[in-house]
Amino acid sequence: MKILGISGSPIADSNTDRAVKAVLTASGIDHEFHKLSEYTVSPCNACLGCVKTNRCVIKDDGNFFVELVKEADALVIGGFTPYSTLDSRTKAFLERMYPLRHNHGLLKGKPGASVISSCVPENAEGLPPAGMLGANAVQFFMMEEGMNYLGNVDLKGNVPCLTCGNGDSCSMTGITLLYGPGATTASVGLRAFEKQPEAVASAQEIGLGIKAALKKQS
Repeated sequence: MKILGISGSPIADSNTDRAVKAVLTASGIDHEFHKLSEYTVSPCNACLGCVKTNRCVIKDDGNFFVELVKEADALVIGGFTPYSTLDSRTKAFLERMYPLRHNHGLLKGKPGASVISSCVPENAEGLPPAGMLGANAVQFFMMEEGMNYLGNVDLKGNVPCLTCGNGDSCSMTGITLLYGPGATTASVGLRAFEKQPEAVASAQEIGLGIKAALKKQS
């Protein structure tokens, strides 16, 4: 058996990367990890050229991932939430799995989970529930494909303004928008996956849940 882990984060060794890998490791099952920023995956053209072949007509790395997902026994998808929605790389990846749907439902029954990083605080007044929206995008994809969605690792992410060099002076800084008028780069600080006990526990739980689901299927 093999679990496939995908990260849409372009940041090297990002929180999203490490959390996806933590889920994979916790499963104790053979696994494979890929970072979408290292590939070219265009969005779906809605041409329906894949109906008869279960293979996309676009000539890029999308079909490489279609084959990986088809052969994998479980799938863990990691993404983040720029502008309070799922990032474009991860969304394009989801769209390009459409060829696996036609006639056969090649994802049906496979265990799956999500890892979503968001810098928007939970229940922040006047701000969208970005983390939930990102997780829902993956969850509903898996639901529509008949997969067995096992849950989400909710990561507290880092707004880019913390590291751009102008976070405390820019008139458009997201630091005060997200954390209040008195917030600064120093007072907010960078968040690491390993220092978020709930996220670490969720990664462990989901990894074990995938293992249990696959064992039940075998």
